[in-house]
Amino acid sequence: MTVPALPAVVTLAALITYQGTAMAVGQARVKHRVLPPACSGPEGFERALRVQQNTLEQLVFFLPTFWLAALLGSESWACLLGFIWVGGRIAYGVGYRQAAGRRAPGFGISFLCSAALLVMAIVGVFR
Repeated sequence: MTVPALPAVVTLAALITYQGTAMAVGQARVKHRVLPPACSGPEGFERALRVQQNTLEQLVFFLPTFWLAALLGSESWACLLGFIWVGGRIAYGVGYRQAAGRRAPGFGISFLCSAALLVMAIVGVFR
């Protein structure tokens, strides 16, 4: 079985986005002098850490629903939603690192994409 190219690209984009959040936490640790294993510190560090944690939490739901939607539903629609999800996560991270109140638009975009992918996967199972 060959792996479809575009869903693989979406998956790589999501994983690279997550890895970027991990690197941002490392940078925030250095900038704010928060030594491991500490998970609290200045607000800037805690916001960077929350971006990483929330992205990981969302990634656990996104990846299986994305692949189920791509394989059982519409690959092109799933990929479009997947790329929008990645953009939403980037917007979430940029917004949250600026101010906690700026995280909502990116979160909403990625949440709605995940919900749509879930619906696509469920419909695909029962088609």
